[in-house]
Amino acid sequence: MAVHRFTKMHGLGNDFVVLDGRWAALVLSADQVRGLADRHTGIGCDQLILLEASETADARMRIYNADGGEAEACGNAARCVASTLMEEKEADTALIETSIGVHEAHDAGEGRVSVDMGAPGLDWDEIPLAEACETLHVGFAHGSLSDPVATNMGNPHVTFFVLDIAAVPLEEFGPAIETAAMFPERINVGVGQITGPASLRFRVWERGVGITRACGTGACAAAVAASRRGLTGRRVAVTLDGGVLDIDWRVDDHVWMTGDVATSFRGETDSLLP
Repeated sequence: MAVHRFTKMHGLGNDFVVLDGRWAALVLSADQVRGLADRHTGIGCDQLILLEASETADARMRIYNADGGEAEACGNAARCVASTLMEEKEADTALIETSIGVHEAHDAGEGRVSVDMGAPGLDWDEIPLAEACETLHVGFAHGSLSDPVATNMGNPHVTFFVLDIAAVPLEEFGPAIETAAMFPERINVGVGQITGPASLRFRVWERGVGITRACGTGACAAAVAASRRGLTGRRVAVTLDGGVLDIDWRVDDHVWMTGDVATSFRGETDSLLP
């Protein structure tokens, strides 16, 4: 039986199993992804990351959610992968190819990595939503949540702004909003509370995963949404359950995210892969 090496990494507690398929291709089924992601019988992770060879970047990154489905983007994973690639190259920059394009990343020092997450999608059909509407004030409500901002940061997000984030039962609301008819490709559900002119508190229900300690694309979407509403400026410190991400929506429309990355451990598996 083949043995495959893996690296367990995390960005602010948003954790990943990283498999390297650059030299010997790996094809994963949804069942295998779910098995590896299972926290009781597998390695355990929010997302499984598969590295592949790339002709345009240092590596191509494929992202699988814990439910076995493939995702388009993951900011915390991009920072973790960039950290690995920069260590391999003994360099302070890296390029990562994804299904939505190539991300540039830089070593920000002290265990932090910055990554360019690209320009946000702000039109209803870029999210996508089921019907044409203004994404700054989406006519959608569930429970105590209403009037979200919709943003695409390589994957779809809605951000609800509230006065007391602790009062929102996100564990209850998240699954229903994720699968609502308004969001034909399902949606990541974020709840934000403004804490200052350049800061906000944020929690997220990730599509295909559930509540996570951090979500990079969600933090970017929340910062963009807050800036569009005039609640903050374009540079925002987003405090998640796992720590702080610094988001900078620059004048060229690109959103840069900076935060900590860490390697938890490395190992081998021979029971869940072919």
